[in-house]
Amino acid sequence: MHLSPQLFSRMPELAEVEWFRKRWEPGIGHKIVEAKAHSRKYVFRGTDGESLRRNLTGQKPLRSKRSGKQMLFEFSGDNWLGIHLGMTGKTHIESPNFQPGKHDHLVLGQRDRSMVFTDPRQLGQVRFHHGKGEPDWWKDRPPEINSRNFDRKFFDEFLDRHSKAPIKAALLMQNGFPGIGNWMADEILWRAKVLPSKRIRKLSPRERSAIFRATKWVVRRSLETLGQDFSDPPKNWLIHQKWKRGGICPIHRTPLKHATVAGRTTAWCSACQH
Repeated sequence: MHLSPQLFSRMPELAEVEWFRKRWEPGIGHKIVEAKAHSRKYVFRGTDGESLRRNLTGQKPLRSKRSGKQMLFEFSGDNWLGIHLGMTGKTHIESPNFQPGKHDHLVLGQRDRSMVFTDPRQLGQVRFHHGKGEPDWWKDRPPEINSRNFDRKFFDEFLDRHSKAPIKAALLMQNGFPGIGNWMADEILWRAKVLPSKRIRKLSPRERSAIFRATKWVVRRSLETLGQDFSDPPKNWLIHQKWKRGGICPIHRTPLKHATVAGRTTAWCSACQH
C-alpha cells in the first residue's frame, strides 16, 4: 500500500473497495472449515449470525464481484455473503490459526488461511442470504460507471431529476453514481473545470459533457491504480493536494479553496473551476 494514512482516513470508494474485494481471492475454491462471527455486533444488523455460520461451514467461496461500494461473495450451497466496508472496514487474509480480536467481526477459517473482516467503528455491514439466486438487496442497483449501461442517457436523466441540487451533491448519490465518494467527486469536478456548488440546472451542455467524460476517466484510472494494487493515482491528481494544509492546484499552483458542499469537505481551484 502506497497511499498515506491521511489520504485513506475516509470512507473507501469504488477503487479501494475493488482492491479489498481481491484480498480474499486466495480463499476462492477452498472449503470453510470454521466460521466465527460476532453476530451481536452492529455490523450484523439485519443478519442472522447463526444461520451465516451454519450455512457457510463446509462450503467453498466460488467467486466475487463489486458494485459501487459493496462486495458480494458467492459460496457453494446457494449461499451469498455481502460486505460493505463503511469507513474503517477491511478484508484481509491471516494464518489458519488466527485468533480474532474485538474488531475482527467475521473469520472464515480454511485449512491454509483465515479470511477476516475487521471494522473498528462498525459503520460497515455484513449481510447473508441463502437461496438459489442473488439476494434482492444486490439485484436492485444502478449500472456501474465503467459499464456501457452508464451512458449519456442514464447520466442526463439522472441529473435532470435533481436539477436543483449542487453538482457535487448529485455525484455523491449512490443511486446514480455508485461508488463515487468525496475525493472522487472533487477529482471529477476539478478535471471537468466545474465549481462543486454549481446547481445542475445552471450547467451548460459543455459542462455536462465534461463531467460525464471526467467521471468515466477517473473511475477507469482509479481502478487501474488503487483498484489493481492499491498504488497511488498519478502525482498530478487533486487527491494528493486535497487534504494537505496549504494544498495547491496541480495545474495553476494556486492555493485550493475549501468549503462544505452537500455536507462534505470540498476542495476546488478558483482558477480552474468557475
